[in-house]
Amino acid sequence: MIFDDPKITALFEEYQARNAQERSLFNTMMSGTGTVSRDDLLLPVGPEVGAFLHALVLAHRPRRILELGTSYGYSTVFLADAARKVGAKVITMELADYKQAYAREKLAAAGLVDVVEFRQGEAVAMIEADEDPFDLVLLDIWKEVYLPCFEAFYPKLSEEAIIAADNMIDPASARDSVRLYRAAVKAKPDLQTVLLPIGQGIELTVKWSAGNGKL
Repeated sequence: MIFDDPKITALFEEYQARNAQERSLFNTMMSGTGTVSRDDLLLPVGPEVGAFLHALVLAHRPRRILELGTSYGYSTVFLADAARKVGAKVITMELADYKQAYAREKLAAAGLVDVVEFRQGEAVAMIEADEDPFDLVLLDIWKEVYLPCFEAFYPKLSEEAIIAADNMIDPASARDSVRLYRAAVKAKPDLQTVLLPIGQGIELTVKWSAGNGKL
């Protein structure tokens, strides 16, 4: 386990237990036979992607991390634990107030809330209102707003900033939106990008230009 704090480990195990309990509900939702909605479910990035994000923060040492899609706080735990270790701040944005309230409560119990700034509302408007650069972005929001979110935060990326976009392979229902996002990324001459087959597919993108003397 990557967490060295027992409170954070306990929270991670709680999230894993909730996800296991909700798998049958997810299956009924996907089949169209259940009454549960996707907003009711955890729908986490999973431990493999979580560990990857944690390692990414430790290696890159960003100052400001933007998480688009707090949801119930699963990925926020990985980002916040790593952020605390490198002296970073996580700005997490979510439309649903009840989801973010749940995440705030869980992270507070785990002792991580001091490195997280919770912002609730419409993502594009909140991104546009932020005047400071972002050094790392996790894009894991509803897929139809990937492109408008990208267009909002792209001008605010710091040099050598990293974007990690989830759900680039699955679910199949999101692929039209994903293709629009990937095409927009590839059209930027200062972005280098690669698709990683971990979890449901992570598109890892780095802002880099020939003038900075680094790869």
